[in-house]
Amino acid sequence: MATTADMRTGLIIKVDGSLYTVIEFGQNKTARAAAKVWAKLKGVDNNRTIELTWNSGETIYPVRVEKKPYQFLYKDDSGYTFMDTETYEQISVQESMVDAPQFLKDGQEVSVLINTETDLPMGVELPDKIVMRVTYSEPGVRGDTATRTLKPATVETGATVNVPLFVNEGELIRVHTKTGEYVERVKE
Repeated sequence: MATTADMRTGLIIKVDGSLYTVIEFGQNKTARAAAKVWAKLKGVDNNRTIELTWNSGETIYPVRVEKKPYQFLYKDDSGYTFMDTETYEQISVQESMVDAPQFLKDGQEVSVLINTETDLPMGVELPDKIVMRVTYSEPGVRGDTATRTLKPATVETGATVNVPLFVNEGELIRVHTKTGEYVERVKE
């Protein structure tokens, strides 16, 4: 059994029959009362975000999760289809389970979170940063790099990313998948 001392960011716990991942947590200590542990939780199998508080040392119920490498194959009416890179077994998941579906490219490597108790997929995580090709962007003006002004650019998956004015059509850029922000230009 785990206690609140084992709490960490990214831990998946079971609360009232639903699975939640810990986004952030902390302790509240007062001079007169026992310490309390609080956590902000995001639903894995639902779209809820909740905050809970426990007394220090209380039991929590973590769920063992395995990360397996999968490859994105295609999207159709049943959802997104991924293939296990070791066994070539295919799974299909709903769009709500995918981290940042707007950045998925055919053949891209992802991590699928699998609940070891039920052997069912719980979510799909893209790498933190991925390289994308800019397919459309307004041309930049020479010498217009002094300010941190951004312009919208469309990348190869159809998603829109705000990029600096000097980024042009056809260039490769690195994008942060969690926030959808431009990181840097990539040399070919």
